Amino acid sequence: MTPARTARPATEPDGPPFIGLTGSVAAGKSEALAALERLGAATLSSDAIVHELLGTERVRDVLVARWGEEVAPEGVVDRSRVGAIVFERPDELAWLEGVLHPLVGERVVAWRAGLDADLPAAVVEVPLLFETGLEGLFDATIAVVASDTTRAERAAARGTDSLDERVSRQLPQAEKAARATYVVRNDGSVSELEQELARLLDQVVAGSTA
Repeated sequence: MTPARTARPATEPDGPPFIGLTGSVAAGKSEALAALERLGAATLSSDAIVHELLGTERVRDVLVARWGEEVAPEGVVDRSRVGAIVFERPDELAWLEGVLHPLVGERVVAWRAGLDADLPAAVVEVPLLFETGLEGLFDATIAVVASDTTRAERAAARGTDSLDERVSRQLPQAEKAARATYVVRNDGSVSELEQELARLLDQVVAGSTA
């Protein structure tokens, strides 16, 4: 665990420390989020919110109006078709993000408002945290990093042969680490990752009560 810099305070009065979690593809963000939940933190995945939003009538109707009925056969958004559209056309990706990001923000705000003030931390996983300029919303940020070899092995195990295409929109891993308040390496076991995050969580809580 490596402290990198001090983040702008964002904690609500009497609320738990608000932390943004990010990292490069296959570095282990989801494993880290799950570990933090086991350690007692409240956790939320922005990717999970996007998946939920794509299943709503509200978003479906907006996408159909833009791209036609073929993106929602039988009234259900086909994520693979949406992915094919935005992968080929950056302007359409920017439009989709303009639709989804405010809705994701609403969900995060509502989730945070309902949290117990006694929680050790509230952690939101945001893959493009720094790329979208959202780091200022959080008290602190965590970047999960792993070696290129480890990340490639994990990606291959998930059926992704190459990281190149998936990381094209992301900052280099080293830059994510440089921007983060804390850096956690994840080249070992899940148990080792959880132990490292337990130490980090203790440090964050101690800092918030100092």
